[in-house]
Amino acid sequence: MEQKQLNQPSAAFIGASWAALIIGISAFNIGLWNADMGLNEKGYYFTVLMFGLFSAISVQKAVRDQMESIPVTNIYYGLSWFSTLLCIVLLTVGLWNAALDRSEKGFYAMSFLLSLFAAIAVQKNTRDMRLSQRNEDASHGSSQPNLGNKRTQES
Repeated sequence: MEQKQLNQPSAAFIGASWAALIIGISAFNIGLWNADMGLNEKGYYFTVLMFGLFSAISVQKAVRDQMESIPVTNIYYGLSWFSTLLCIVLLTVGLWNAALDRSEKGFYAMSFLLSLFAAIAVQKNTRDMRLSQRNEDASHGSSQPNLGNKRTQES
């Protein structure tokens, strides 16, 4: 029986992470689609969601790079954290001032936070799987990196 790499995520965790991401984004966007608000408000909330997902992934990448001794500039690290906190503040201010029921506000807040957490988990899983694949290739004596492109490998 082959022993798994320590940092390779399980299939269950990968599936749960992707499911949480899809459910969170879908719920948020379905809520926006059905909401009785102006298109400009819907655009604001959608933009905050997309900005939040990108910034959360950037934070995960910057933190992980530092853990693996990959150089990360202080400005990128700081901007990643600032962007993540800013999108949470923007959503909070937007919901606080929105003419929505409290249950709707809670729904948007929870689906937003679920999406951010899931985006971080999916990014972590992706990185762990690639690292595990590189380690596996190195242990089997493969001198070529796995580029994922069959044509490149055959050339």
